[in-house]
Amino acid sequence: MTPISKRDFLKRLSELERQFSSGDANPGSYRCDRCARCSGCMFCTDCADCHKCTYCSDCVRCSNCTHCADGSDLHHCAYCVHSTRCTGSQYLVYCRDCAECTFCFGCVGLQGREFHILNEPYDRKTYFEQIARLKKELGLR
Repeated sequence: MTPISKRDFLKRLSELERQFSSGDANPGSYRCDRCARCSGCMFCTDCADCHKCTYCSDCVRCSNCTHCADGSDLHHCAYCVHSTRCTGSQYLVYCRDCAECTFCFGCVGLQGREFHILNEPYDRKTYFEQIARLKKELGLR
């Protein structure tokens, strides 16, 4: 086996990166519509660069997520909407950089919290009353 020079290695790596980023193939994915460069995803729509997501739409660079919409850089999340850079969380709306949170709305940087709006805690009943009103005003379902 002939050793690869640094120059040849960098040239070939650059070519592989260019080919991958210009392609829209979705290897190992099933029934993904208008997705690009997603792998192992199922039933997703309009996503890009996602891995092992199911029933997601308009997501970018997400992995192991389900039923998320309009999210980016989410990992192991479910039912998150308009959220970014969250991990291990469920039912987040307009959240950023949250980890292991559940039922949070408009929160940033929280960890292990639930029933929070704008980083403030609410009891379960009040939380759902408040977000019902907010969702209506924001035009969310």
